[in-house]
Amino acid sequence: MKTKWRKWEREEIDILEEMSEAYTLKQIARRLKRHGYQRTTEGINKKLHRLGYSTRTTLDNYSCNQIAKTLRVDSSTVVAWVKRGWLRGIQRSATQYQVALLQFKIKN
Repeated sequence: MKTKWRKWEREEIDILEEMSEAYTLKQIARRLKRHGYQRTTEGINKKLHRLGYSTRTTLDNYSCNQIAKTLRVDSSTVVAWVKRGWLRGIQRSATQYQVALLQFKIKN
């Protein structure tokens, strides 16, 4: 028996975007369940793919969106830096890149 399709709520999508790059599908499903949403790992995987996120967890990496928020620039600017080779990034999907923590020099 096929279950009825249900539209994704904005809060669900916010949780996905927040957790997509550092948590497993099971962990995301548990968080959604705690917030009152019931989604399968397969459904979460499909939605993440449609949103352009990779489902591979990446530790010590930052998305272009995270870097852009920190530097207060547009995310397309950070993507351009990666494409120009100014930042070394890994392409995780058609539109998403991950930049390793090691790319940033931290001064004390």
